[in-house]
Amino acid sequence: MRETALFVEDYAHRAVVGALVRRVVREAGIEARFEWRNASGGAGRVARELRDFLSDLDREAPQAPGARRPDLVIVATDANCRGVRERAQEILPKNPGRPFPIVLAIPDPHIERWLLLDGAAFRKIFGRGCDAPDSKCARNRYKQMLTQQIAKAGMRPPVGGMEFAEDLVEAMDLERAARADRSLDRFLSNLKHALDAPGAGARE
Repeated sequence: MRETALFVEDYAHRAVVGALVRRVVREAGIEARFEWRNASGGAGRVARELRDFLSDLDREAPQAPGARRPDLVIVATDANCRGVRERAQEILPKNPGRPFPIVLAIPDPHIERWLLLDGAAFRKIFGRGCDAPDSKCARNRYKQMLTQQIAKAGMRPPVGGMEFAEDLVEAMDLERAARADRSLDRFLSNLKHALDAPGAGARE
């Protein structure tokens, strides 16, 4: 059983990244147990929660009764126009060396864009494809684009389309989607590497 701790900045990241992780883990033939650490508060809270979590692990003896250390930590937060590398430097602790890998999921610029990458998957779920997303940085741009594309299919998503995240991710050709978005490609590649080689350390 692979113990996995996930830190995400909001519900959208939990929905999309959670669906991606579950699919990749399943396709790798790995059993995993997920522990969600937070799902609100933005990137700043994600970074604080991660630091506190790692500090608590450092203080806790590995052999202590009930101690359960993770085999993998996943941290998800948007790049928000700052760039993936800069955001990674803000999130990762100064000394990231750990006996377990830390994998970053940093959509560039926002998580909703990942759900728009595969028009064929969109057609399978909604009966019509979606326009290929552009690559611009503007607040709420891809959140609005996602709801607009779903509305064109005759539906009004009550929670911004995130209620369809699991279905869309399951229908996606992940290799094709990753070719269309470097931030998704980076996350999936690093996740698969971490699952193959636990203990590889933090990965951007």
